[in-house]
Amino acid sequence: MTDALATPPAMLAQAKTRMRELAAAYAQAAPGRDAHSLMAGLPDVKLLFMPMGARDGAYDPEHHVIMINSSVRPERQRFTLAHEISHALLLRDDDLLSDLHDAFEGDRLEQVIETLCNTGAAAILIPADLMADMLERFGPTGRALGELSRRADVSASTALYTLAENTTAPVIYAVCAVTRAESDDGGPPAVGGPKELTVRASSAAPGVKYSLRPGTPIPTGHPVEMALDTRLHMTAESYVPFRSGRRMPAYVDAFPDRYRVMASFELRSDRTAQDTPAGGTPSADETDA
Repeated sequence: MTDALATPPAMLAQAKTRMRELAAAYAQAAPGRDAHSLMAGLPDVKLLFMPMGARDGAYDPEHHVIMINSSVRPERQRFTLAHEISHALLLRDDDLLSDLHDAFEGDRLEQVIETLCNTGAAAILIPADLMADMLERFGPTGRALGELSRRADVSASTALYTLAENTTAPVIYAVCAVTRAESDDGGPPAVGGPKELTVRASSAAPGVKYSLRPGTPIPTGHPVEMALDTRLHMTAESYVPFRSGRRMPAYVDAFPDRYRVMASFELRSDRTAQDTPAGGTPSADETDA
């Protein structure tokens, strides 16, 4: 049970810890990480794969059914299954569920529950010992992000958010890939228009108030771009390329992985933004707030 007197942020942190514990215990008891093995801990729940349009999946507690969209890629199906299993675990923990209803309500409650189920899904799919091993061997780096995604057989975004939650250093992680460039007026990319290397997903370690917005372009000559062009693992003292054009000094680790780059930006407190050509600090819309 969580602390009944905790503030909502503290309550959420405690709830995440409890969700990880529930999910890790569930995964440890499972005979494997494939879909049917993951269902072994819920013998009263039926698993169905079916077309679901834009929805990835759903859990129906009344009829004891987990439904997974048969049209999405396999790695997405695995994450969705782990997410829906987490819904089942949460609903069966009366203390945690009661605490959540006491601390949150309405849309915020639904958001918190979805966040917790994402946390649970990551804990089911990524063993804690694998996470610890990647951080010990590679540190909080783009290399660790790429290796974690490959070895856990999870999507880059799943590995991204999980690695960020387990990082103690002041690091921003990002998955970058080539996409169609936005139009000059900020509208959607034009069909057949030019391509550019941009941030697809980003997450920061606890306590880091900055993150990179999806769609942020990677400048020419940046280590992340060089890693994609050369297919070589790049490390360098460089900067975080915020969308506003501001640059924050950081040690960059850029790890090429097929058509994308897994990147980490370790913020440098001993250098000022004026140490980089564009100088300055990020604007308010570049924070996590």
